[in-house]
Amino acid sequence: MSPNYSEKVMEHFKNPRNVGEIDNPDGVGKVGNPQCGDIMEMQIKVKDNVIADVKFRTFGCAAAIATSSIATEMIKGKTIEEALKLTNKAVVEALEGLPPVKIHCSVLAEDAIKAAIDDYLRKSTGTGLQGWTPRSDVEEEEHGHQH
Repeated sequence: MSPNYSEKVMEHFKNPRNVGEIDNPDGVGKVGNPQCGDIMEMQIKVKDNVIADVKFRTFGCAAAIATSSIATEMIKGKTIEEALKLTNKAVVEALEGLPPVKIHCSVLAEDAIKAAIDDYLRKSTGTGLQGWTPRSDVEEEEHGHQH
């Protein structure tokens, strides 16, 4: 049984944006969900505190690829501070919804971005994101909450 995906999810799955790798990225974030096997990697290039480029590589289902794709579009050209405000809920809304069993994919996208920014900050300032732990590395919470 295949979940019902919005047209926007299918568009980003069939034609994902910003796929690939960045030469000498300023930050790399790799997160995964052991329950479903999805693995997501985000790479960012930062210039003057702005995310000048972002690429992703994702091993996962249609929702994992679509959330990665749209998340990259949502942070490209934004400041580090603006990118950190991106939530998994905003990713779901931008995709016009996800089935409840696929919400964890949006959490992975948010965590991959934060992990890449954390890596960038550790390299550039010596300090990562204060008090941040990827939710995908912690017990799943609200796995199927409604929107």
